[in-house]
Amino acid sequence: MSAILNRRRTAAAAALTTALLLPLTACGGKADEKPAADASASASNPAPAEAKAANLTVLAASSLTDVFKTAGAAYEKAHPGTKITFSFAGSQELAAQVKQGAPADALVTADTKTMDGLKTETGDPEVIAKNRLVIATAKGNPFKIDELKDLADTKIKVVLAAPEVPVGRYSKEILDKQGVTVKPVSQEPNVRAVLSKVELGEADAGLVYKTDSAKSGDKVVPVEIPDEQNAVASYPAATLKQSKNADAAAAFVAWLSTPEAQKILQDAGFQQA
Repeated sequence: MSAILNRRRTAAAAALTTALLLPLTACGGKADEKPAADASASASNPAPAEAKAANLTVLAASSLTDVFKTAGAAYEKAHPGTKITFSFAGSQELAAQVKQGAPADALVTADTKTMDGLKTETGDPEVIAKNRLVIATAKGNPFKIDELKDLADTKIKVVLAAPEVPVGRYSKEILDKQGVTVKPVSQEPNVRAVLSKVELGEADAGLVYKTDSAKSGDKVVPVEIPDEQNAVASYPAATLKQSKNADAAAAFVAWLSTPEAQKILQDAGFQQA
C-alpha cells in the first residue's frame, strides 16, 4: 500500500512539473525564434536607405552646362520634392569656392587633378564621364585648318583657356606633345568663353571640348584631333563634406553613374567613364 502511494505521489509531482514548464518553454521558444527570423530577413534583405527630398546646390564644370540641365530635370522628375540648382564655372573657380566655404552639396570637375586637390573637403570621387578636345574654327573654316600644327601660323588668331583651367592644361599638353608653339590672342577662364570668342568671330580658332563644339551648330566648324595626339578629360563627381544634405547629395552623385544618367551624358557626346 505504501509503495502504491509513493508511486502516485511521484507521478503527480512529475505531471505538475511538466505543466509548469510547458508555458515557459513555449514562451521562450517564441521569443527566441522571432528575433532569429528577423535577423535572417534583415541579413538577406537589408532595407534601402531613402534620401529625403532636399534643395541641392551642385557646383559643376562649364562644359557640363547643357547636359546637366537635362540631367537635373530628369533627376527631379524621378525624385519628387528634390530641387537641384547648378552653379557652372571653370573647375579652378569651383575649387576656390569650395575652399572658401561656399554653401554647396556636390562638386563635378573637368579633371581629376582639381578634385584631388580637395580631398579634405570632399567625399570619395567617382569619374562619371570622359571627353576629348577638338579645334573649333570660325564659321566656314576660312583658314582651312586641318591639324594642330596649323595653329602655329601667326596669321591665325587663336584663343585658348588659361593654363590653370583643365581645358587650358589639356590644350598645352597636346600642343607641347606635337611641338606646336601658339601665341594666343587671349586666355579665357573656362571653355565656354573660348568657344564664345570663336562663335563671335573674335578668334579664328580655339581648343575646346568636343561636346561644347557640338552645341554650337554651324557657328563653328570642328576639326577632329587624332586620338594619338589628343587628351582625355575625366569628370569626377563627389559630395562636399560641408553639405547640410549629405544623404541627398550622395544619392545624386551615385545617380550620375546609373544607366539613365549615363545615357543622357552619352547622348550629349560624352564618353562612358
